[in-house]
Amino acid sequence: MNPIRIQAIELYPIAMPFVEPLKTSFGMEPFKGAVLVEVITEEGVNGWGEASVAPQPGYSGETVATAYHILKHFLVPLLVGQTIEDPYQLRDLISVVRDHHHAKHGLEAAVWDAFARSNDLRLTDLLATYLPDGHASTNRAVVGVSIGIQPDVEATLAIIRKRYDQGYRRIKLKIKPGWDVEFAKAIRAALPDISLMLDANSAYTLADVEHLTQLDDLNLLMVEQPLSHYDIYEHGLLNQHMTTPICLDESIRTANDLRLALQVNAIDVLNLKPARVGGFAECIDIYRICVEADLPLWIGGMLETGVGRAANVALAALPGVTFPSDISATDRYFNPDITEPPFVLGPESILAVPDGLGIGVEVIRERLEAAVTQWYQQQEYPIG
Repeated sequence: MNPIRIQAIELYPIAMPFVEPLKTSFGMEPFKGAVLVEVITEEGVNGWGEASVAPQPGYSGETVATAYHILKHFLVPLLVGQTIEDPYQLRDLISVVRDHHHAKHGLEAAVWDAFARSNDLRLTDLLATYLPDGHASTNRAVVGVSIGIQPDVEATLAIIRKRYDQGYRRIKLKIKPGWDVEFAKAIRAALPDISLMLDANSAYTLADVEHLTQLDDLNLLMVEQPLSHYDIYEHGLLNQHMTTPICLDESIRTANDLRLALQVNAIDVLNLKPARVGGFAECIDIYRICVEADLPLWIGGMLETGVGRAANVALAALPGVTFPSDISATDRYFNPDITEPPFVLGPESILAVPDGLGIGVEVIRERLEAAVTQWYQQQEYPIG
């Protein structure tokens, strides 16, 4: 592989309106926030990454403001002027900064993109070089769709039918206390044959065990992250009482977290989000553990722009990803997106990996500038 030397790194805090509002147990997402990272090499290659963070510290303790601060003042200075011979080693170069996984992923992803482009590779094929034989990219990602909390059951059913008609074949619904068992029963009664899962976003405790076991009668694919976002041990206790597979999301931030979850039987399925674990090096380690343990795996999303969406599709196209991933087509979230070409849902609920080098999409500068302007025009979540 040809090494790259990093000449400069640019940061772009952005705000973009959603096509439709999204409500979870954390609340309503006001707009899409992120920090886009552009790595410029001395060889004249540009790579892009996305620190996909929200304006508010809900899913993660990180926000657009914190990610921008950590990137600008601590992470970026570590890499400017550096020669990168192997992007897998980048994790070690930035390990002096603890935590801040979303910020790290944005920076690391931009380097991986630049490295792939410099070596005439797609990102999906570069990732596969770090995996065992038989794990070349499938060139396609099977995907599902996530539906936020709606005003009532009928509104939820209308959205599900709309998404099903668009071609999505796995539906994920957000739940929270007071909007869970009876709600899910009503959905299942109306749509007995759909592939359905529920996402609790850490909204419950072990005191809710008896309540949550009522979900076992609903033929769900899984229930995602029912307990605390930092917990592994209590998920193992919950798993002793439920037959519905438990999927962990927020609890798994490192490969060692996954090893522990497997050891205490806290996990049946993994939602792997590159942003949550700090980048592709950790993703590769986690992916290999899943393959060795025969653990079902899918790739989660953070409502990414086309920059992060393309990177997620590259990872989701690897054959060890065995469940539909939470990525969705571009028009589910943005019109227009910040990149071209858009991701379009194909037959059998599939997104194709782009043919281009690296992440395979290109940032449209005019749209980027508009999104940066929109960030600075909103006053509720300032930087600095």
